[in-house]
Amino acid sequence: MAVYCFDTLVAHYNTEEAPPPAFDEGQHPLFVTWRKTVNGGEPHLRGCIGTLEARCIITGFKDYALTSALRDRRFPPIQAKELPYLECTVSILTNFESALHYLDWEIGNHGLIIEFTDPDYNTRCSATYLPEVAANEDWTKTDTIDSLMRKAGYNGPVTESLRKRVHLTRYQSTLYTMHYTDYASYVKTTRGADPAIAGAEPNHCLS
Repeated sequence: MAVYCFDTLVAHYNTEEAPPPAFDEGQHPLFVTWRKTVNGGEPHLRGCIGTLEARCIITGFKDYALTSALRDRRFPPIQAKELPYLECTVSILTNFESALHYLDWEIGNHGLIIEFTDPDYNTRCSATYLPEVAANEDWTKTDTIDSLMRKAGYNGPVTESLRKRVHLTRYQSTLYTMHYTDYASYVKTTRGADPAIAGAEPNHCLS
């Protein structure tokens, strides 16, 4: 699935169609996350967008591979020359269930969807984090809920009373991660040539 996301992005830069995917159709909520590694440092986020609605995973990964790479409003669009430094993580979301309260979940195991009413404007707010976010940020459960409230657009004071009024849905995900170097090796092994990318430096692909 990560191969297909790389194929889709490469095809976009080359103005061509991506090769057909090597997995079967199915329907799931899903996310595509791009991270970039420079000079051996820790990968940093470069784009992450998906859907909590069940989608055909073939069209879903095709759509969100491009949307997360090119239209995540938090970041400039990924350029072709960045491809050699990217890793792609695809997430298939499963096991959605209502939590008993805002602390009824496990860090690193559960993704979260929160829904609550902004007490200042009486508007509904919602936001989600994938299961790996809280662990990667080294947040406590309360830190995570507070951050989700901000992500949902709430700018008022976060009180314990407001946290207790949050409706929380927890879920799990299956992750597949691939770095560009592994993708390029896969392409060369299975298709007989390195990936050719318009706008990237050919000799740079495996650096």
